[in-house]
Amino acid sequence: MPRVTLETLPDYARYLIAAAEGAAACYPTMRKVRLPWLELSAHLGHGVLADALDHAFVEAGHDQPAPSTGRIFIAHPGIDGIPEPAHWGDAHFTEHGFAKQLAEAGLRGHHFHDLDFWQVYDPHRRVGVQLMASADAFPPWEPGAPLRAFLHWEYAARGMRLTHAGTLGIDGKGILLAGSGGAGKSGTVVAGLLNGLDSVGDDYVLIDLTDGVTARPLFSTLKQDTEGFARLGLRQRLTQGPLNWQGKHTFHIHDVAPRPVPAMLDIVALVVPHISGGGASSIMPMSRKDAMIALAPSGIAQMPGERESGFRFFSELARHLPCFRLSLGTDPAEIAGTIEDFLTRGAR
Repeated sequence: MPRVTLETLPDYARYLIAAAEGAAACYPTMRKVRLPWLELSAHLGHGVLADALDHAFVEAGHDQPAPSTGRIFIAHPGIDGIPEPAHWGDAHFTEHGFAKQLAEAGLRGHHFHDLDFWQVYDPHRRVGVQLMASADAFPPWEPGAPLRAFLHWEYAARGMRLTHAGTLGIDGKGILLAGSGGAGKSGTVVAGLLNGLDSVGDDYVLIDLTDGVTARPLFSTLKQDTEGFARLGLRQRLTQGPLNWQGKHTFHIHDVAPRPVPAMLDIVALVVPHISGGGASSIMPMSRKDAMIALAPSGIAQMPGERESGFRFFSELARHLPCFRLSLGTDPAEIAGTIEDFLTRGAR
């Protein structure tokens, strides 16, 4: 089994891309995904990831600008020409050193040691490879947001950012909901969707700072733990499938809001929810520093590479927006009404 070190990493990344492209005719299936400014062709085998690619995205409409095209090869041994994934050979591994070595060669990448799961990307050619030991040897979070790392690298090269945050809006204006797990972000998004508000995503959305702050949809997946699933009345609305790796129910925006997802929301405020336990919701100003602390760490930690540019991006985002704390009540309709009132009166 070959071993890769920092010194040989760029050559290994180029080798994987060449091997994956050389086997292009051998992949059992292909999925095309149209996203903002980007159309990806994913070459892969049948199974869980192919199914995820069919359902995980909010696809951009054909009325949007002509996209660039890219290719991602989801490869594993058993597809002709695809090698076994290599092990990491250096005594130490740091994400920063790994990313820096590839960036100096004009490449991007990530390695998940537990599975010898490799992702490498050439942003200039828009070609990437996800190499796994077998068809199902991927991290448990991968089906919920497939191709996330490749989208992160592609959009970062364009000056945009995948952001770990939720969104809610009305009439084209919206808020960005930031916070760590358990803060109530996902439940707030679902409560809004159930009560007439729009969303362009719950877990990861595409943020652009070119002209104000805009959020665009990428993934359609929503998640709720069993308690939130019951509290929001979803047991009566949705079929309960198996829980995901976090013990949560997964479903999609159209399952709870069967209406078109907006192509974009103009973000007018950064809002940090927390579960207060009180009866009524309230929205109060908070410091940009505290809002930044709620927003940036997960957005940096969950996206491989681009750390320095990520901190600069999130700092700029927080400077663009007024920041608020949302104390969550217990009634989903009341929570949605509080947010709608906040947006209607101009996020003051």
